[in-house]
Amino acid sequence: MAVRHFIALIHKEPESGYGISFPDVPGVIAVADTLEDALAEAEIALGFAFEDWVGDLPAPRTLDDLMMDPEFVEARQQAVVAAIRPAEPVSEAAQ
Repeated sequence: MAVRHFIALIHKEPESGYGISFPDVPGVIAVADTLEDALAEAEIALGFAFEDWVGDLPAPRTLDDLMMDPEFVEARQQAVVAAIRPAEPVSEAAQ
């Protein structure tokens, strides 16, 4: 897999942990008590999702492209935007 960064939305509500989601990879999320742990979990979640992906991997949009998407613009209003690279798949890391 070519190295790609995916734009992520980081959410934090009072009295809860951090949640990270990916506009270009629906259904892949990470949740942890600290931001550092959530970022690490997000990398792992992407890596696992792509390890067994059927078909072409989703192409990550640029931030400029996402800023033209009304759903993204609305979602980011209460979030921090970050770029996250998927962790190396477990099968490749063992080699």
